[in-house]
Amino acid sequence: MDNVNETVQHIAKHLTPTADLAVVLGSGLSGALSDLEIQKELAYEEISHFPVSRVSGHQGKLSLCRVGEKIVLVLRGRFHYYEGYTMRGVTFPIRVLSRLGVRGIILTNAAGGLNRRYKPGDFMQINDHLNLMGDNPLIGAVDEEKGIPFVDMREAYDPALIKQGLAVAKRLSLPIHQGVLAAVSGPSYETVAEARFLARSGADAVTMSTVPEPIVARQCGMKVVGLSCITNSLWQRDAIGHSDVVDIGTTAAEALGPWLHAMLRRM
Repeated sequence: MDNVNETVQHIAKHLTPTADLAVVLGSGLSGALSDLEIQKELAYEEISHFPVSRVSGHQGKLSLCRVGEKIVLVLRGRFHYYEGYTMRGVTFPIRVLSRLGVRGIILTNAAGGLNRRYKPGDFMQINDHLNLMGDNPLIGAVDEEKGIPFVDMREAYDPALIKQGLAVAKRLSLPIHQGVLAAVSGPSYETVAEARFLARSGADAVTMSTVPEPIVARQCGMKVVGLSCITNSLWQRDAIGHSDVVDIGTTAAEALGPWLHAMLRRM
């Protein structure tokens, strides 16, 4: 928490002392809010104690923007467990955002489609998740006053925001699914047997990120809405590569932008 406090002070000094909302843009999606007027910006390397993303498709910048009367912090890129960061490292920015006053967050990611109805370029609003990463960001995070953080995750993704997200998508004529997101550690893609297992477990899409973030966000009292961009199908015969994932995400970012704008104005 000392590191969190120092990072909060650093961001408050250079960007803003408080913020209302935050958005995390996943692989290839950094351009989704490119039309927002950026008031100030910091590279992750410039921020005290902040992790640095080493994966292509993640710009690695924290942008201060305004949407109407709201102050929005946009994280263009995230950090991954498979990069060697601990779960606490992966979710460090979420704790920082909470201390900056953020009470609502939109999480986006690239995901592989398990539901056979999903096609590359589709979007899926996350209504629940399966944490299959073999770790949890709350392990060992014992508060001296509150003890072990037993966080209720039955409504990890805010029901009202889920309805709102679907209504916005309908108004924008944006095809959008609802589904369950599974998270695995990566960085290898799933075998055929693993894909079958995940699908039979109730997952509609699978990612190597994101799921640790709502766990910490809910502990911090944030309202969470999540959206996955389906960048490939786990049932396709062609080989899957990260460059293909980024390419699909980059193309889909243009369609994602209006949805994000509308949601930020309503949250």
